[in-house]
Amino acid sequence: MTKLSAEAYAIVEGRHSDPFQYLGPHAEGDRTVVRAFLPEASRVDAVDELGEAAALTRIHDDGLFAGALPNGSRRYQFRARFGETVVDIDDPYRFPPVLTDFDLYLLGEGTHQRLYDKLGAHPMTLEGVGGIAFVVLAPNAQRVSVVGDFNFWNARRHPMRVRGLGYWELFVPHAIPGDRYKFDIIGGHGQHLPLKSDPLAFAAEMRPNTASIVFDEAKLPRPRPAPSNVNALSAPMSIYEVHLGSWRRKGNNEWLSYRDLAEQLPRYVRDLGFTHVEFLPVSEHPFDGSWGYQPTGLYAPTSRFGGPEDFSALVDACHREGLGVMLDWVPGHFPDDPHGLGKFDGTALYEHASPLQGRHLDWGTLVYNYGRTEVVNFLVSNALFWLERYGIDGLRVDAVASMLYLDYSRPAGGWVPNKYGGRENLDAIDFLRRFNTEVFARFPQATTAAEESTAWPHVSRPVEFGGLGFGYKWNMGWMHDTLNYISKDPIHRKYHHGDILFGLHYAFSENFILPLSHDEVVHGKRSILGRMPGDDWQRFANLRVYYAFMFGHPGKKLMFMGCEFGQEREWNHDHSLDWHLLEQDKHAGVQSLIRDLNKLYRELPSLHELDCDPSGFEWVVTDDANGNVFAWIRKGRDARAHCLVVANFSPNVYYNYRVRVPFAGAWREVLNSDSAHYGGSNVGNVGEVRTLDGLAPELNLTIPPLAAIFLVPEG
Repeated sequence: MTKLSAEAYAIVEGRHSDPFQYLGPHAEGDRTVVRAFLPEASRVDAVDELGEAAALTRIHDDGLFAGALPNGSRRYQFRARFGETVVDIDDPYRFPPVLTDFDLYLLGEGTHQRLYDKLGAHPMTLEGVGGIAFVVLAPNAQRVSVVGDFNFWNARRHPMRVRGLGYWELFVPHAIPGDRYKFDIIGGHGQHLPLKSDPLAFAAEMRPNTASIVFDEAKLPRPRPAPSNVNALSAPMSIYEVHLGSWRRKGNNEWLSYRDLAEQLPRYVRDLGFTHVEFLPVSEHPFDGSWGYQPTGLYAPTSRFGGPEDFSALVDACHREGLGVMLDWVPGHFPDDPHGLGKFDGTALYEHASPLQGRHLDWGTLVYNYGRTEVVNFLVSNALFWLERYGIDGLRVDAVASMLYLDYSRPAGGWVPNKYGGRENLDAIDFLRRFNTEVFARFPQATTAAEESTAWPHVSRPVEFGGLGFGYKWNMGWMHDTLNYISKDPIHRKYHHGDILFGLHYAFSENFILPLSHDEVVHGKRSILGRMPGDDWQRFANLRVYYAFMFGHPGKKLMFMGCEFGQEREWNHDHSLDWHLLEQDKHAGVQSLIRDLNKLYRELPSLHELDCDPSGFEWVVTDDANGNVFAWIRKGRDARAHCLVVANFSPNVYYNYRVRVPFAGAWREVLNSDSAHYGGSNVGNVGEVRTLDGLAPELNLTIPPLAAIFLVPEG
């Protein structure tokens, strides 16, 4: 054995930070020497492209070989003997870099909008050889190796090369799609980290396993597009929110697959008249009980229900039924599972180093460092990835308030002020503005929605006018106020009259979505039906009038699965919805009402065209607190596109109730939530009412108990 250099020992011991400096071909004088590290090989020959072989000398017993290349050719293979087996191996250390100088320039700027085309694992052919190119960010690592099915999970076999800015890369010949892999990292202080999953993996193992899986996402079938203008402010937008694992299950309580869901879910949603379906987060996550809100693989659809191509088929099926598809997206935090992003290269790479900034006290999760160029690039690229690769039509951003405020859910002295001494997270604000700007620039038909629970101004206003740039904002105030009102016994509602009125003071300050979301049917809050007071008939009547009130109210609509038929119990992510309830007329009646409300909402321009415009709304009755009655006019762009909505939140029938209207003549009752078809008492106006003679047009109405009626002018 010849005396070895320090570099050789670093290769053998698996700690070399730049293996290309030692392994592969190198000019030495007038010859080309090649070095190979092939543990457990007993003999290695270098074979050039003409088939001429030259034996390499073993220079270390662990499998380090060196020797001159025949004819000095740099196109060669190793012919290695392992016991009785002889295999031909392409040397990964003879191939050119994967990242171009332009890639590195964009990565340094943080403007690489197609990060997913370069980072992660990509099948490619280099110099006529097929394999997988692996690229990962780990700027503070001393050494990064890719380990997987292609190298017996041996970190010494495929150490990677570091390029500018700390991006590590390696082309592994003959690795194939379907191979499992992770990154083996030695941190900046020499610490050996737990194996890390790929932050840009396009597929992942089923929990509790955590390996990334090579997937050729360039061959992913692209779903057909959704209908044009499906997200427009003037379009009807009624969203069915779904947790894929518990919408419906098989008889043995097994999940439906993406393909199963594609056959059932879109048809059901379209039959009920919804315009959109929104999925709770589908990004890979380790813990079922997080519902996807603690993701570890932002670029990988969860493997619980199938592979990426299966999820793409589900999106395509939704588009085929004319539905827009929205995803819950979670750029606010991530879990600290050892295989995930936390301390990825031994330092706080994706998260803030200080726990006063880098950890959520409520959720025990880590907070992204939005002041870091690479992190913002990673997140913005992820948003664009779902829109481009899977044809997603909108992203609902979770927990925006937790991103905007540095003191969010933190005690006094437990947070770090911004440079001006304030509580606003300036980096997060910049990130959200950039996210929205790039989404709408590249996908103008798409939209974004913010779950923002405070009075932060201009959430859904353009960035150029000082806003955050979202398309829509969830109206959390409307949800809390109206649920508080409807949960009261009718005899007490007169003392809470303002809960209904207050929302209209700010209803047009943002482009609002009215949400009855998953968060309102868990953790002891009860189901929506479970909040309704009174005997059984009154409970269902209250539910019906509340839903009718929601569809008559300005704003786009969102309803969590199960609410549409009056799910009795709280949502349980481990079980299917209680579909058997539809065998009862009272539950089937609620479902029929939702179907008809959606139909009316879509068909009447007055109920959707000016959802986000104050000119589309006019109060008619606001002062009948004792009667628990409200009335208003919804307007469309056409001069006669009007709809009168009257909501009676008392159990009393009101006869000869006069309501002024803008047009004289006949007004047709187009929906009555007290119809026997929905389970009501069938009190109403027998289809049509004519205005009374007088100076100002008035209708003399019969208003049913705990019900809402919708009337439109004839002609």
